[in-house]
Amino acid sequence: MKKRLYIGLLLGLTIIFNGCSEKKDTKNNLNNEISFMIPDWGVPPQEMLDEFQKESGIKVNVETVSWDDMRNKIAIAASGKKAAADVFEVDWSWIGEFNSANWLEPLDVKEEDIKDIPSLDTFIVNGKVLAIPYANDFRIAYYNKDIYSKAGLEEPKTWDDVVMNMKILKEKNILKYPYTFPLNANEGTTTSFIWLTYLRDGKVFNEDGTLNRENALESLRFIDEMVKSQMINPANLTMSAIDTYRELLSKDSGFMVGPTSFIARAVDPKQSKVIGEIEVILPPGKDGKATQTMALTEAVGVSSLSKNKEAAKKFVEWYTSKNSQRAFFKEMSTIPTRTSVLTEVIDAGEIKNSGAMKETSLLIKSPFPTGVPAYYAEMSNAIYNTINKMASGNITPELALEEIDKKIKELVKNN
Repeated sequence: MKKRLYIGLLLGLTIIFNGCSEKKDTKNNLNNEISFMIPDWGVPPQEMLDEFQKESGIKVNVETVSWDDMRNKIAIAASGKKAAADVFEVDWSWIGEFNSANWLEPLDVKEEDIKDIPSLDTFIVNGKVLAIPYANDFRIAYYNKDIYSKAGLEEPKTWDDVVMNMKILKEKNILKYPYTFPLNANEGTTTSFIWLTYLRDGKVFNEDGTLNRENALESLRFIDEMVKSQMINPANLTMSAIDTYRELLSKDSGFMVGPTSFIARAVDPKQSKVIGEIEVILPPGKDGKATQTMALTEAVGVSSLSKNKEAAKKFVEWYTSKNSQRAFFKEMSTIPTRTSVLTEVIDAGEIKNSGAMKETSLLIKSPFPTGVPAYYAEMSNAIYNTINKMASGNITPELALEEIDKKIKELVKNN
């Protein structure tokens, strides 16, 4: 009887032990599975994800979410103390808010990688790297060399040159609206105001986060002059930013500073009427060529609420590595954020008519001396609505300055 009880006890313990082992194995398998939330343009080919799983043992479940819905999903999940995904998209404009809300896990990044990714500066807060850029988009200048040649003009070096060139193109009836610039009540107008001030004077915001009034006023007066002298199409007041940039491709404007994506768009027969006519150049500055430019970069970060942070970090390291960036450019036309990879594809002639793309990429810096503020969205709203009002002829540049300055000071004080 005792022997039977002993054997039964052993069998029971064996079943319990095996059951615990099975649960442990299941848990380990779950620890090697992460979720990745990204807009469609950032989804890697399945072959690459399969290869990553083979090398790391980590399975990646991709959830494709539109950029417009991304931030809300992250915020809603975080309010319930849950991660919307282990890894997710982090736009440059969100970093202040995400840091303030503690939604991101700090990442370990090698010094050589920090030097290789100039736009990483935007995602470093208080010495901590909170996300790593994967898709590059910095502001660069374009002009139509055929139109300029017809008017006897040369490449503009300063913003005074730009004004002079636009006036000549207008006076000679070569172009009705020679300059294009976003003016609608939307985010594109805010970023355009910021990069314009940054390129012209190098200082948009003071160390305490307030607006640099002198430089801001100079930019507002420039915009006002371009509008009143009808250098800019009045339709830009309601047109989306991307459509204002397309005026260069339709030969309705001769000069602009805009997204790097227009390097490829300008040589695409489906989008461009100016193939072979566009020069890609260093943006103009105040007294010569600009010494800095602004990047509107997209990055990926690890949720601070993730239950599998180590696997998530390994995926981010792989996703932003040199090999992955090289593959993403080939498969998805994603412009590399790494200088080494961007240089490689340019030198290989894989970007047509790249012009000053390489040189300009080295000038990427953040216009925010203390980092993108947590109140950026509210500040942006004030900027683009005020500029739209000024461009509509309702207020002067001086009054526009006062409105923007007052709002930013309120935001600084309350945060």
